[in-house]
Amino acid sequence: MKLPGAVEFRGPRAVVTAAAVLVAVALPLAACGSSGTSSSSSAASPVAGGSPQSSSAGAMGSGPVNVLYAGSLVDLMQSQIGPGLKKASGYDVEGFAAGSNALATQIKGKVHQGDVFISANPKVNTTLQGAKNGNWVSWYATYSSSPVVIGFDPKSKFAKELRTKPWYDVVTEPGFRLGRTDPVNDPKGKLAKQALTSQAKKTPALSKLASSDAGIYPEETLIGRLQSGQLDAGFFYNSEAVAAKIPTVPLTGQALKAVYTVTVLNRAPHPSAAIAFVKYLLGPKGAADLKKDGYNLVAPPKATGSGMPAVLKSVISGS
Repeated sequence: MKLPGAVEFRGPRAVVTAAAVLVAVALPLAACGSSGTSSSSSAASPVAGGSPQSSSAGAMGSGPVNVLYAGSLVDLMQSQIGPGLKKASGYDVEGFAAGSNALATQIKGKVHQGDVFISANPKVNTTLQGAKNGNWVSWYATYSSSPVVIGFDPKSKFAKELRTKPWYDVVTEPGFRLGRTDPVNDPKGKLAKQALTSQAKKTPALSKLASSDAGIYPEETLIGRLQSGQLDAGFFYNSEAVAAKIPTVPLTGQALKAVYTVTVLNRAPHPSAAIAFVKYLLGPKGAADLKKDGYNLVAPPKATGSGMPAVLKSVISGS
């Protein structure tokens, strides 16, 4: 079972679900190394809080690491982190992208068996903590953030107005096509609705947009829809707009942002690969990729919770 519109990539080829086929051309999927089917080369117990055995210094691993990540990270994961991890450690990223809340629901429902979970909102981790939630998460590290902006199609007939007028005066014009994500399944969608609702107190015309389901699409397809001319503008995180080379204007009057966290899920089937992934993401090479795409780094990353593997202390503080 897959969440409608979610994007999955395994090794050198990406698999896009039916809802994303229309935008496949606009969202090219980068290679992430050859697909691995063998288990991690260094065995480890997947017991919660356990630390996998470390490979000898300089040793390369093999096999997959299953990463469930926020849909706003598609370009970063497929174009940079996946290939970089393969080159540095030998592990193949097998990624699945969707809204953070939707991913948490699927983890609890055992729809996807992941090694690593990356969310765009720290609060989502709490829905996976404790016995009643399956004890999937014991700790997480906050490592970066990115503000919400309005990204727009430079070929749109409204592009000039967006550059010269407040966003809230332009998006309410007749014929304007504004895209956003589902506030139930995705933190960005919730922030977009918050922005519309808050600004509607001063700009009543936004009330209809805030209460409508029109213009809501899966997070993984929103960039493609904009780039293919299906939308005039949409709510994006600045980092994903930078990576996709989408022009933006500030969300004037609002101060909303994504806050990204990463954790190794308890009972991860490939714990050694998961540790290698987190070390790469939060290490110098991963940080360089994040900076390149406009993320605001939390330096050093800060851990919340207990049971973080000791081997990660070199890249995470607050444990």
